[in-house]
Amino acid sequence: MADNQLTSESNGLRMGILTAVVLVAYTGIAALAGFLDNIEAGTLDILILAAGVVLAIKRLKRSCGNRLSYFSGFSTGIITALVASVMLGAFFWLLGGISQGAVERIQARDLFGADLGVLIGGLGIILLGTMTGVITSLVAMQYYKSPDHQPIASLD
Repeated sequence: MADNQLTSESNGLRMGILTAVVLVAYTGIAALAGFLDNIEAGTLDILILAAGVVLAIKRLKRSCGNRLSYFSGFSTGIITALVASVMLGAFFWLLGGISQGAVERIQARDLFGADLGVLIGGLGIILLGTMTGVITSLVAMQYYKSPDHQPIASLD
């Protein structure tokens, strides 16, 4: 697809898949290396997701001739984060089905002491990733939005 035919949906889907590939590769390496239970491992996931959202918005703005409406950029960021988070959550469920030991160390415990399973962990990944994408999109669009709404400076 040519860049001049980009929509916020197609761009968000494409960049979400690319971001998910990076997230899945990193998470797989972290699981195999045994450092998936470190808090820093999750923090790097969030940074990778935020970078994917910003790159998606930047790509859309470039394809629109540097004229990007706020809603188009905001929606492409949300779609990117949603797609990447769902794919990472699905990978987490697959990882839990293949190797229970890989995710056993990172399972959270609820207030009453019961283990929260892989299903809840995957849903948490989707929720956290999507909300991270929403917040990142809001912040990034303050930089990438077109200045059409600002008044022209007077020549006093």
